[in-house]
Amino acid sequence: MVVSLALLILGLSRAAPIDLLPVYTVAYLMIGACIFGPLGRLPSPRQTVAFLLPGALLVTLAALNLGFWAGGWLLGLPGWGLLLSRWTPRNPLNPLRVIQFLGLLVLGLVIFTLNALYPLLGVGLFLLPVIPLLRLAKPQYRREPLRTAAAVLAGCVAVACALSLPTPEGAWSSPWTLAGGSATTGLLLALWARKLSCLPPARTFSSQRSAAAGK
Repeated sequence: MVVSLALLILGLSRAAPIDLLPVYTVAYLMIGACIFGPLGRLPSPRQTVAFLLPGALLVTLAALNLGFWAGGWLLGLPGWGLLLSRWTPRNPLNPLRVIQFLGLLVLGLVIFTLNALYPLLGVGLFLLPVIPLLRLAKPQYRREPLRTAAAVLAGCVAVACALSLPTPEGAWSSPWTLAGGSATTGLLLALWARKLSCLPPARTFSSQRSAAAGK
C-alpha cells in the first residue's frame, strides 16, 4: 500500500503518468511476489492472467493522462491477489467475493475522490505508522521486530512525503489530501483481505456432493 501511495504522490507532484510506467510495473510485480511467493509454487496460468490483465489494461489510461487510476488499482491489488491465490480447481473463484471486492474498490475510489472536499476521510494516512505499533499487542508480531520497524519507517516516510510535497500549480487538491484518501482506501481493502484470509475455502458443488455421498 505504501508503494502505491508513493506512486500516487510522485505522479501528482513530479512526473507525468506515462513516465511512471517502470515504477508501476515494479510495484505491481512486487505485490504479486508478496502474494504468491509465500505459497511456495508458481501461480497457475489463469491466476497469472487474472492478476496481470487488469494492470496491463490500465496502462492504456496512462497514455490518456489518466494514470492515477492505475495507482488506485494498486491499492486494491493485494486484496485481488489474495482472492486469486485461493482460486484452485477444488476451490473456484467465488462470484460473491469478487463483487464484494469490486464494491469496496469503488467505495475506496469514491473516498479517494471526495477526500479533497472532506479531508477527514483521509485520516488513514496518519494511521500508517501507528498500525504496526498496535499489532505488537499480539505475540506473533513481537517475534518480527525488523518487520515492524520497517513498516513504521515506511509509514513515517509516506506521511512525511505527503506533507512536504508542494501542491502542483493548477491542481485541484494537495498531495497530502489525495495521499490520505488513497491510504484510507488501502486500509479498507486490507481489512477486507485480512478477514478473507481467515475464511475457509469455498466448497464446490462436486465436493458437497462427494461429502453427501460419503455420508
